[in-house]
Amino acid sequence: MTNLVSEVRDTVESTPDATAIAYHDTEQSYAEFWERTGQFAAALDERGVGADDRVGIYLPNLPQFVTAFYGTLRAGAIVVPMNPQYKAREISHLLADSGAKAVVTLAENADAVAAVQDDTDVETVISVGDDADDAGAATADAAGFESFLAADTLPVVERGDDDIAVQPYTSGTTGQPKGVLLSHDNLASNSMANATVMDPSLGPDDELVGTLPLFHIYGMSGVMNAAMFQGATYVPVTEWDPQVVFDLIEDRGITVMFGVPAMFNDMINQPDAADRDLSSLRFVNSGGSSLPMEVLETFEELFGVDLYEGYGLTETSPVTHANRPGARRKGSIGQPIDAVDAKIVDQHFDEMPRVERGPVDEDEADLDAVVGELVVAGPNVMQGYYGLPEANAAAFTEADGKRWFHTGDLGYWDEDDFFYVVDRKKHMIVTGGYNVYPREVEELLYEHEAIADAAVVGVDDERRGQTIKALIVPAAGYEPGVDVTAEEIKQYCLDALAEYKHPRIVEFREELPRTETGKVQKYELRSDD
Repeated sequence: MTNLVSEVRDTVESTPDATAIAYHDTEQSYAEFWERTGQFAAALDERGVGADDRVGIYLPNLPQFVTAFYGTLRAGAIVVPMNPQYKAREISHLLADSGAKAVVTLAENADAVAAVQDDTDVETVISVGDDADDAGAATADAAGFESFLAADTLPVVERGDDDIAVQPYTSGTTGQPKGVLLSHDNLASNSMANATVMDPSLGPDDELVGTLPLFHIYGMSGVMNAAMFQGATYVPVTEWDPQVVFDLIEDRGITVMFGVPAMFNDMINQPDAADRDLSSLRFVNSGGSSLPMEVLETFEELFGVDLYEGYGLTETSPVTHANRPGARRKGSIGQPIDAVDAKIVDQHFDEMPRVERGPVDEDEADLDAVVGELVVAGPNVMQGYYGLPEANAAAFTEADGKRWFHTGDLGYWDEDDFFYVVDRKKHMIVTGGYNVYPREVEELLYEHEAIADAAVVGVDDERRGQTIKALIVPAAGYEPGVDVTAEEIKQYCLDALAEYKHPRIVEFREELPRTETGKVQKYELRSDD
């Protein structure tokens, strides 16, 4: 393989007239899509953006995201996907750290790019309207997407298997996002392996509903890439709305859906859920966070469709484990997918014993005897974190001739090679399928003049899995409820951070529990609930 996008070229050659992307009332054939990626690649080339240069894609799920993604790869450049909910404060680090030369942004976010452009290497800004027709999206500082496209196309620039294709960012325990280096082979191997989890494998007769955001590796690799590699139709959904998704499934006969537990929880709680017909779905997968058993069973009872749970990480492109037809165990993240090795190890990297058959009764079992850290190895595992040698050293262990990645998740395994995750090793909060690291929110809280001390924890939430709670010690002279209110703190966070990161619960305290070395005892804060 020379370039990830070559897999799409093969699809175009075999099914040029098939529908690649269906969005609202428009459909784009594989031949039309391929032409546009070539025009985007040529436009980048004309502006000096090529091999190993970074291109930020700051868009929701729109056809232009797909074009820009493959067009960037076609030019030999590297995609830096960015959450369109991010504010200027949040994209500043991503653009500066990656050294991106160009950004494709939603028109309404162009001001955020302009606000940080002087502090980055960004020279070219391409603006996209909020629908498929972006005429007029151009501004004084940004070219409209359609006008940006070149008249001619650029051939696929050859790249090596280990050359970087995508550099998504994932937060660390320090709260500073880390660039994850995913190669062409990392992504291609994982997308193709994920396509074979279905029975039969994903193919040209399938339509995939794009509910998962494309800036996230799960939607990008597990859904978009898998669809484009196999000649299926990708149906992007710009904003999550269960009623819109119900309509798409019924009207188009959608066959495959990937989502996070909060989405499935929303679907089963719609007033008309029992009247909806989802019989066209042949495969439904849940990932991103732990799937509550009640949600799984209610979904299956209401719609008569199996809901399979899987597991993955940004660093693993992303899928490592999956339940699948003929190999499924409720409560498990599934078995490792093709070419992926996984095991549970203790702190000395010795394998933990397997249980005979999971899941075990966690109230009765001696979990300490079987629980360890989940580690994985395979062609899907990232090349490393961008410019962070110490983080790379901590993330990997060389053993048995393999390079094992430490997931940071704790779990156990059984004799049938099914794996079960029981907890997070660190303090990461998973809300609605998004990872949120408390430190990032805490740093912002500390900047507020009315706050002397703060801690952020995740608390159980039926819909989101976890929700974010901020515990605040007011600064001297600020009386809670009078000089500073919970709603003020929530809005302060909303103004600076993506919506899913803001605390939905704010509690004022006189002091926070700390250890002798000054660390906040977060387990006490969580146990208070």
